[in-house]
Amino acid sequence: MMKFTKSKCLPVLGLALGLTLLTVTGCGKKADPVVQAEKKEEAKGVLAPGIAETKAIAEEAFIYGLPIVMNYAVMNEFVVDKNSGQYKGPFNIISNEARVFTYKDTAVVTPNSDTPYSMLWLDLRAEPMVISVPAVDKKRYYSVQLTDGNAYNYGYIGSRATGVDAGSYLVVGPDWKGETPAGIKKVFQSSTPFALSIFRTQLFDAGDMPNVVKVQAGYQAQPLSAFLKQPAPPAAPDVKFVPATTAGIKENFYAYLDAALQFVPVSEEDRAVRARLASIGIGPGKTFDFKDLSLEHKAAVLLAMKEGDDKVDKYLNDGMKDINGWKVGSLFGDRAFYKGDWLKRAAAAKGGIYGNDGVEAMYPMTRVDGAGATLDGSKHNYTLTFGKDQLPPVHAFWSVTMYDGKTQLLIENPINRYLINSPMLPGMKKNADGSLTIHIQKDSPGKDKEANWLPAPNDSIYLVMRLYWPKTQAPSILPPGEGSWNPPSVMVAK
Repeated sequence: MMKFTKSKCLPVLGLALGLTLLTVTGCGKKADPVVQAEKKEEAKGVLAPGIAETKAIAEEAFIYGLPIVMNYAVMNEFVVDKNSGQYKGPFNIISNEARVFTYKDTAVVTPNSDTPYSMLWLDLRAEPMVISVPAVDKKRYYSVQLTDGNAYNYGYIGSRATGVDAGSYLVVGPDWKGETPAGIKKVFQSSTPFALSIFRTQLFDAGDMPNVVKVQAGYQAQPLSAFLKQPAPPAAPDVKFVPATTAGIKENFYAYLDAALQFVPVSEEDRAVRARLASIGIGPGKTFDFKDLSLEHKAAVLLAMKEGDDKVDKYLNDGMKDINGWKVGSLFGDRAFYKGDWLKRAAAAKGGIYGNDGVEAMYPMTRVDGAGATLDGSKHNYTLTFGKDQLPPVHAFWSVTMYDGKTQLLIENPINRYLINSPMLPGMKKNADGSLTIHIQKDSPGKDKEANWLPAPNDSIYLVMRLYWPKTQAPSILPPGEGSWNPPSVMVAK
């Protein structure tokens, strides 16, 4: 065992052995944000955190901050950095995609390739925004998911939530107080001044895209003053966002968190954790730069991130019910849903940020076959068979999507197919007993079975089902993890 004293800096290696021996900090650079924060705490007569406590707070910061940082990085790529390769357009302007996501879309993990997206990043600082939707055919599912910088789903517009009639809805920032204006059906309040609205419009098949485009053309966003035909208030000041990329999260996590927290007002649920973060120099207006840390603080922070990430992974594995190898549960919701459970919120973001509430969509996910072995397209071919009359019970539609097991991104494949979904059923072949088998493998199962083929990577596999607007009457996947309908096991092909 290596021995550490107050006079020597803690090497990165051996931290786990020496961590408990260290109760004081030292060897910090003048710019070390932890040291600077400690001095401020001591000046207030507060005992500064030691190394062990610093590590614990850094781990807490990782778990609390993961969805906030992920959202901030996506916002940068989508509406701030025009050269990101993922840029969609400016704030308060709807960006319609007349396509579905493919392997080329890398800003968001576990992307939906079922529905063409329309996206609207809202800047609610100067005034509220009005989202208007057209009348939509009741046979075509659509939804508008309202999610904010805390990764809370604070409201829904669409087939399930508000019906298929045309209407206008007001979205307001955290400080807005006022009466509902005439012509507004409902008011939704974001907990942050910058927020994302995600429009999903059902696509029946490739030839249906012109019809989706017509629906998308009916989506509108305008400031409340324009909706009321009144003079606009003064514009909010320009913001110089700290540059961030989704690829840079791991290396710049705490710097990104400092930047993102400027736009996340303190709430009753997070007041205590925000105070603890500030005690080691993390928070709005701060610059927690990893390179400025002393060796001992670098070591503590690195270990904190690893252990925090391990806890998130463990929650994803153990925090939902295991049903035939699929993880079934509900990880997404509003502020009241999470109740300050930062680990659940972090797991939701890592599992697939911007997921829907369970009543809007359920997401059974698996990385294993029915025997519990890791799915690997380089080793096996697999099948997924739904029994007769045992297809996923939904009001809208369902899908099974293939992702690379390591990146959680869609995979390039020879037939440009990323999922099997219920609109494809008329072209698929059923078995003699009425069941439906999906062939999951990297190579074609043969022309006679290709309609039922879901191409897999030549490596580890991550599968996600999506059940849009799940039925509530039996058979149903609801309540999450306790429903009367269960997804079938993925089996090694015989």
